[in-house]
Amino acid sequence: MTVRAAVLPAIGSPLEITEIDLPDPGPGQVRVRLAAAGVCHSDLSLSNGTLRVPVPAVLGHEGAGTVVAVGEGVTHLAPGDGVVLNWAPSCGTCPACRLGEVWLCANALNGAADVHAHRSRDGAELYPGLNVAAFAEETVVSTSCALPAPPGVPLTDAALLGCAVLTGYGAVHHSARVRPGETVAVFGVGGVGLAALQSARIAGASRIIAVDVSPHKEELARAAGATDYVLASDDTPREIRARTAKQGVDVAVECVGRAVTIRAAWESTRRGGRTTVVGIGGKDQQVTFNALEIFHWGRTLSGCVYGNSDPEHDLPVLADHVRSGRLDLTALVTEHIALDGIPAAFENMSAGKGGRALVVF
Repeated sequence: MTVRAAVLPAIGSPLEITEIDLPDPGPGQVRVRLAAAGVCHSDLSLSNGTLRVPVPAVLGHEGAGTVVAVGEGVTHLAPGDGVVLNWAPSCGTCPACRLGEVWLCANALNGAADVHAHRSRDGAELYPGLNVAAFAEETVVSTSCALPAPPGVPLTDAALLGCAVLTGYGAVHHSARVRPGETVAVFGVGGVGLAALQSARIAGASRIIAVDVSPHKEELARAAGATDYVLASDDTPREIRARTAKQGVDVAVECVGRAVTIRAAWESTRRGGRTTVVGIGGKDQQVTFNALEIFHWGRTLSGCVYGNSDPEHDLPVLADHVRSGRLDLTALVTEHIALDGIPAAFENMSAGKGGRALVVF
């Protein structure tokens, strides 16, 4: 079957909107017609080589849609079922999975090396960028990558649950483990940062400080739960300490992935505070600390993969927050675009101009 998709022909090349030949679902697979897909900065990291994947590839890892066909042996999903795509399914058997750390599954991305489809014009093999190839009208995925969509949540909203919301929520609740009454700073007010701000509010944080380079994001940040807004500068840690009785925040969540913001987040926490790094930076982003300050400040710095979340467990929890109104998914999206708009959205992100876009099919 021929469908339109956004294809990355080579690392560093512009995305191409083209037709691809998508096979029928094989054993243990389903075909999904996309309702929406989020344009996430991680896709930009795939396209510029920060994250390595086989190419040419169909990108897109955050989406939701409707099952239109199932392969042999699939019994728990049927045509007509709504699903949320899970780009990092856990195998359940590797050492990390046996420890319950499913977000670190050693086999989660094995499917990214499998041929996904062929480009119609020349027959070239195409790979799924992060297992699910959501930047297409339809995709074929393993059933492990398709979680039942939560009832009462429109599929166009549920698309965001597969990455941005799971990551932002998990960073606050699972990695940083924010407690009621604690103070929190969130660095970077993109999709993940907005989810983290809302999650800090849900966790009962007493003060929530949003930090970003753009003054235009203040309204979005405050709507998501920020009590304070700080424009990023060399003085950001000092400004945050000034707003927290000269102590610093209990928790900083870094959603940018740059050495300067990781260092600023670390310096913005109190003695004994906790910094969780969510942003994906390149190998050139070197963060340095001296031995004395590590001892003196007693702070904790930790990485965070996929929000340290278990999608099968956390998706119903997030859906409950959405249905109750505690979590507003529409607040995460600054622009709705069609499939043809993805290349321009990537250019905006590369230039630091773009917000979070949602492709609506």
